[in-house]
Amino acid sequence: MTKIKVSAVSYLNTKPFLLGLEKTGLINQIDLSLDIPSQTAQKLQKQNVELALVPVAVLPFLKNYEIVTDYCIGTVGKVRTVALYSKCPLSEIKTVLLDYHSRTSVQLVQFLFREFWRQDVEFVTAYEGFEHDISGTTAGLIIGDRTIKWEKKLPYSYDLGEMWLKHTGLPFVFAAWVATRPLPPLFLEQLNEAFRIGMNSINEVVALYENKYDASFDLQYYLTKNISFDLDAEKRKGLDLFLRYIRANELMRHDV
Repeated sequence: MTKIKVSAVSYLNTKPFLLGLEKTGLINQIDLSLDIPSQTAQKLQKQNVELALVPVAVLPFLKNYEIVTDYCIGTVGKVRTVALYSKCPLSEIKTVLLDYHSRTSVQLVQFLFREFWRQDVEFVTAYEGFEHDISGTTAGLIIGDRTIKWEKKLPYSYDLGEMWLKHTGLPFVFAAWVATRPLPPLFLEQLNEAFRIGMNSINEVVALYENKYDASFDLQYYLTKNISFDLDAEKRKGLDLFLRYIRANELMRHDV
Protein backbone atom coordinates (compact mmCIF):
# COMPACT_ATOMS: atom_id res chain seq x y z
CA MET A 1 0.00 0.00 0.00
CA THR A 2 1.32 3.44 -0.93
CA LYS A 3 1.92 5.58 2.13
CA ILE A 4 0.34 9.03 2.37
CA LYS A 5 3.03 11.71 2.28
CA VAL A 6 2.80 14.05 5.25
CA SER A 7 4.80 17.11 6.31
CA ALA A 8 4.62 18.26 9.94
CA VAL A 9 6.21 21.19 11.72
CA SER A 10 9.36 20.26 13.63
CA TYR A 11 8.63 22.50 16.64
CA LEU A 12 7.96 21.50 20.22
CA ASN A 13 4.26 22.31 19.92
CA THR A 14 3.84 19.52 17.36
CA LYS A 15 5.05 16.78 19.72
CA PRO A 16 1.56 15.83 20.99
CA PHE A 17 0.48 15.18 17.40
CA LEU A 18 3.52 13.03 16.76
CA LEU A 19 3.06 11.07 19.97
CA GLY A 20 -0.53 10.34 19.00
CA LEU A 21 0.61 9.04 15.62
CA GLU A 22 3.15 6.81 17.32
CA LYS A 23 0.80 5.47 20.01
CA THR A 24 -1.86 4.50 17.47
CA GLY A 25 0.61 3.10 14.94
CA LEU A 26 -0.73 5.45 12.28
CA ILE A 27 2.79 6.75 11.81
CA ASN A 28 3.55 3.47 10.03
CA GLN A 29 0.92 4.27 7.40
CA ILE A 30 2.41 7.60 6.41
CA ASP A 31 5.63 8.91 4.90
CA LEU A 32 6.40 11.65 7.43
CA SER A 33 8.88 14.51 7.14
CA LEU A 34 9.53 17.15 9.81
CA ASP A 35 10.14 20.66 8.49
CA ILE A 36 10.05 24.31 9.44
CA PRO A 37 6.65 25.88 8.72
CA SER A 38 7.64 27.59 5.46
CA GLN A 39 8.84 24.24 4.11
CA THR A 40 5.59 22.46 4.97
CA ALA A 41 3.72 25.12 3.00
CA GLN A 42 6.05 24.84 0.02
CA LYS A 43 5.76 21.06 -0.04
CA LEU A 44 1.98 21.23 -0.02
CA GLN A 45 1.90 23.91 -2.72
CA LYS A 46 4.21 21.91 -4.95
CA GLN A 47 2.20 18.74 -4.25
CA ASN A 48 5.23 16.99 -2.81
CA VAL A 49 3.00 15.91 0.07
CA GLU A 50 -0.71 15.19 0.36
CA LEU A 51 -1.22 16.40 3.91
CA ALA A 52 0.65 19.00 5.92
CA LEU A 53 0.54 21.04 9.08
CA VAL A 54 0.87 24.40 7.34
CA PRO A 55 1.01 28.06 8.34
CA VAL A 56 -2.52 29.29 7.66
CA ALA A 57 -1.24 32.24 5.61
CA VAL A 58 -0.76 29.84 2.70
CA LEU A 59 -4.46 28.96 2.50
CA PRO A 60 -5.59 31.81 0.17
CA PHE A 61 -2.94 30.69 -2.31
CA LEU A 62 -3.96 27.06 -2.60
CA LYS A 63 -6.31 26.24 -5.48
CA ASN A 64 -8.11 23.50 -3.61
CA TYR A 65 -7.72 22.63 0.03
CA GLU A 66 -9.52 21.23 3.01
CA ILE A 67 -8.76 21.56 6.71
CA VAL A 68 -9.08 17.90 7.63
CA THR A 69 -8.85 17.59 11.42
CA ASP A 70 -10.40 19.13 14.51
CA TYR A 71 -6.96 20.21 15.76
CA CYS A 72 -4.53 23.02 15.05
CA ILE A 73 -1.67 25.04 16.49
CA GLY A 74 -3.56 27.92 18.05
CA THR A 75 -3.71 30.17 21.07
CA VAL A 76 -6.21 32.08 23.15
CA GLY A 77 -3.94 34.88 24.28
CA LYS A 78 -0.26 34.56 25.06
CA VAL A 79 1.40 31.95 22.85
CA ARG A 80 4.94 32.40 24.23
CA THR A 81 6.81 31.22 21.10
CA VAL A 82 5.79 33.92 18.60
CA ALA A 83 6.89 37.38 19.65
CA LEU A 84 8.36 40.67 18.58
CA TYR A 85 11.58 41.39 20.49
CA SER A 86 13.43 44.67 20.81
CA LYS A 87 15.78 46.75 22.90
CA CYS A 88 13.43 49.73 22.78
CA PRO A 89 9.72 50.31 23.47
CA LEU A 90 7.24 49.50 20.71
CA SER A 91 6.63 53.17 19.89
CA GLU A 92 10.33 53.67 19.08
CA ILE A 93 10.72 50.71 16.68
CA LYS A 94 11.70 51.77 13.15
CA THR A 95 12.71 48.47 11.51
CA VAL A 96 11.44 44.92 11.98
CA LEU A 97 13.48 41.86 10.97
CA LEU A 98 11.00 39.19 9.87
CA ASP A 99 11.64 35.57 10.79
CA TYR A 100 11.96 33.43 7.65
CA HIS A 101 10.45 30.32 9.26
CA SER A 102 6.78 31.19 8.75
CA ARG A 103 4.79 33.75 6.78
CA THR A 104 1.77 33.47 9.08
CA SER A 105 3.65 35.21 11.87
CA VAL A 106 5.06 37.70 9.36
CA GLN A 107 1.57 38.56 8.16
CA LEU A 108 0.35 38.80 11.74
CA VAL A 109 2.98 41.30 12.85
CA GLN A 110 2.31 43.40 9.74
CA PHE A 111 -1.40 43.28 10.52
CA LEU A 112 -0.80 44.50 14.07
CA PHE A 113 1.47 47.37 13.01
CA ARG A 114 -0.84 48.57 10.26
CA GLU A 115 -4.29 47.97 11.68
CA PHE A 116 -3.88 48.41 15.44
CA TRP A 117 -0.59 49.98 16.39
CA ARG A 118 -0.90 52.41 13.45
CA GLN A 119 2.85 52.60 13.20
CA ASP A 120 4.88 52.94 10.00
CA VAL A 121 7.97 50.73 10.16
CA GLU A 122 10.29 49.12 7.64
CA PHE A 123 9.88 45.35 7.30
CA VAL A 124 13.00 43.43 6.31
CA THR A 125 13.12 39.74 5.41
CA ALA A 126 15.58 38.22 7.86
CA TYR A 127 18.32 35.62 7.54
CA GLU A 128 19.95 32.97 9.64
CA GLY A 129 21.37 34.51 12.80
CA PHE A 130 19.32 37.71 12.49
CA GLU A 131 18.50 37.56 16.20
CA HIS A 132 21.95 38.95 16.96
CA ASP A 133 21.17 42.09 14.92
CA ILE A 134 18.29 43.21 17.13
CA SER A 135 19.55 46.52 18.51
CA GLY A 136 18.69 50.19 18.76
CA THR A 137 15.37 50.78 16.97
CA THR A 138 15.63 47.50 15.03
CA ALA A 139 13.31 44.81 16.39
CA GLY A 140 12.99 41.18 15.39
CA LEU A 141 10.08 38.79 14.97
CA ILE A 142 11.20 35.40 16.34
CA ILE A 143 9.09 32.26 16.25
CA GLY A 144 9.33 28.66 17.34
CA ASP A 145 11.57 26.96 19.86
CA ARG A 146 14.31 29.57 19.38
CA THR A 147 12.26 32.10 21.31
CA ILE A 148 12.83 30.16 24.51
CA LYS A 149 16.43 31.29 24.78
CA TRP A 150 15.89 34.81 23.45
CA GLU A 151 13.07 35.97 25.70
CA LYS A 152 15.48 36.55 28.58
CA LYS A 153 18.14 38.24 26.49
CA LEU A 154 16.08 41.18 25.23
CA PRO A 155 14.33 43.72 27.45
CA TYR A 156 11.13 44.18 25.43
CA SER A 157 8.84 41.53 24.01
CA TYR A 158 5.38 41.69 22.47
CA ASP A 159 3.58 38.36 22.28
CA LEU A 160 1.64 38.23 18.99
CA GLY A 161 -1.04 35.86 20.24
CA GLU A 162 -1.69 38.14 23.18
CA MET A 163 -1.76 41.25 20.98
CA TRP A 164 -4.17 39.64 18.48
CA LEU A 165 -6.60 38.70 21.27
CA LYS A 166 -6.36 42.17 22.79
CA HIS A 167 -7.27 43.90 19.54
CA THR A 168 -9.75 41.45 18.00
CA GLY A 169 -11.19 39.56 20.96
CA LEU A 170 -10.58 36.30 19.10
CA PRO A 171 -8.19 33.35 19.35
CA PHE A 172 -5.54 32.92 16.68
CA VAL A 173 -4.70 29.91 14.52
CA PHE A 174 -1.07 29.67 13.44
CA ALA A 175 -1.16 26.33 11.62
CA ALA A 176 -3.74 23.77 10.55
CA TRP A 177 -3.74 20.28 9.06
CA VAL A 178 -4.53 20.73 5.38
CA ALA A 179 -4.94 18.39 2.41
CA THR A 180 -5.05 19.39 -1.25
CA ARG A 181 -6.74 16.24 -2.49
CA PRO A 182 -9.42 13.96 -1.04
CA LEU A 183 -8.02 11.51 1.49
CA PRO A 184 -9.65 8.20 2.50
CA PRO A 185 -12.39 8.78 5.09
CA LEU A 186 -11.09 5.94 7.26
CA PHE A 187 -7.63 7.50 7.32
CA LEU A 188 -9.09 10.86 8.37
CA GLU A 189 -11.02 9.19 11.18
CA GLN A 190 -7.85 7.48 12.35
CA LEU A 191 -5.94 10.75 12.10
CA ASN A 192 -8.42 12.61 14.30
CA GLU A 193 -8.36 9.76 16.80
CA ALA A 194 -4.55 9.76 16.84
CA PHE A 195 -4.50 13.48 17.53
CA ARG A 196 -7.14 13.13 20.26
CA ILE A 197 -4.94 10.54 21.94
CA GLY A 198 -1.94 12.85 21.55
CA MET A 199 -3.81 15.69 23.25
CA ASN A 200 -4.63 13.35 26.13
CA SER A 201 -0.96 12.37 26.42
CA ILE A 202 0.59 15.78 27.01
CA ASN A 203 1.93 14.66 30.39
CA GLU A 204 3.98 12.04 28.54
CA VAL A 205 5.26 14.67 26.11
CA VAL A 206 6.36 16.82 29.05
CA ALA A 207 8.17 13.88 30.64
CA LEU A 208 9.96 13.15 27.38
CA TYR A 209 11.14 16.68 26.62
CA GLU A 210 11.22 18.87 29.74
CA ASN A 211 14.88 18.09 30.47
CA LYS A 212 15.85 19.49 27.07
CA TYR A 213 14.85 23.04 28.03
CA ASP A 214 15.83 25.58 30.63
CA ALA A 215 14.21 24.93 34.00
CA SER A 216 12.48 28.30 33.82
CA PHE A 217 10.49 27.18 30.77
CA ASP A 218 7.33 25.49 32.04
CA LEU A 219 6.65 22.96 29.30
CA GLN A 220 3.45 21.72 30.95
CA TYR A 221 2.03 25.23 31.04
CA TYR A 222 3.15 25.94 27.50
CA LEU A 223 1.43 22.88 26.00
CA THR A 224 -1.76 23.21 28.04
CA LYS A 225 -2.21 26.98 28.44
CA ASN A 226 -0.16 28.85 25.83
CA ILE A 227 -0.95 26.47 22.99
CA SER A 228 -4.61 25.64 22.34
CA PHE A 229 -5.03 22.67 20.02
CA ASP A 230 -8.81 22.48 19.48
CA LEU A 231 -9.95 24.01 16.20
CA ASP A 232 -13.26 25.23 17.60
CA ALA A 233 -15.80 27.77 16.35
CA GLU A 234 -14.06 30.78 17.93
CA LYS A 235 -10.72 29.87 16.40
CA ARG A 236 -12.41 29.50 13.01
CA LYS A 237 -13.78 33.03 13.42
CA GLY A 238 -10.30 34.31 14.17
CA LEU A 239 -8.91 32.38 11.21
CA ASP A 240 -11.56 33.80 8.86
CA LEU A 241 -10.75 37.36 9.97
CA PHE A 242 -7.04 36.84 9.43
CA LEU A 243 -7.53 35.29 5.98
CA ARG A 244 -9.80 38.17 4.95
CA TYR A 245 -7.00 40.55 5.86
CA ILE A 246 -4.50 38.66 3.73
CA ARG A 247 -6.83 38.53 0.74
CA ALA A 248 -7.72 42.22 1.04
CA ASN A 249 -4.17 43.48 1.30
CA GLU A 250 -2.44 40.95 -0.98
CA LEU A 251 0.64 41.22 1.21
CA MET A 252 1.86 37.75 0.43
CA ARG A 253 2.38 36.52 -3.14
CA HIS A 254 5.40 34.28 -2.85
CA ASP A 255 7.41 32.21 -0.38
CA VAL A 256 4.71 31.35 2.07
